[in-house]
Amino acid sequence: MVDQSAVGHRFTPVTAAVEPGRLRYFFETLGESNSVYRDAAAAKAAGYKGIPIPPTYLFCLEMLDNEKPFEFLTALDIDLGKVLHGEQSFTYHAPVVVGDTLTFQSSVASVADKKGGAMTLIVVETAVTNQDGVHVADTARTIVVRNG
Repeated sequence: MVDQSAVGHRFTPVTAAVEPGRLRYFFETLGESNSVYRDAAAAKAAGYKGIPIPPTYLFCLEMLDNEKPFEFLTALDIDLGKVLHGEQSFTYHAPVVVGDTLTFQSSVASVADKKGGAMTLIVVETAVTNQDGVHVADTARTIVVRNG
């Protein structure tokens, strides 16, 4: 069972490139047709320096380019079969566009037992910086662990 000693635990940083092919595939999967996400000229006309990513794409990038995408499970001794994805949020501080290289640094922000210890909620927060060292976003995800 995960306890308060996990708070502050930092995971291996992940570096990911915002690459046009994978982003295009993501848009095809979603059925996204907004020209800002598909055409560099439309993106520039909208004020971006390149084709931007949609808000939830950071989660995909961090998982896809992570050599150990479930490191948090191993590090905290959590059985994948007892895990649910509870919630996620994204706070952007600057645009992320095709061609950027991002670094994700995640750590455990909180651990809380619920339902008399039947489940544990673990919040993992991630700071995202680009190749220029600009802090572009913060993400948070809540992992629900069924105990017992």
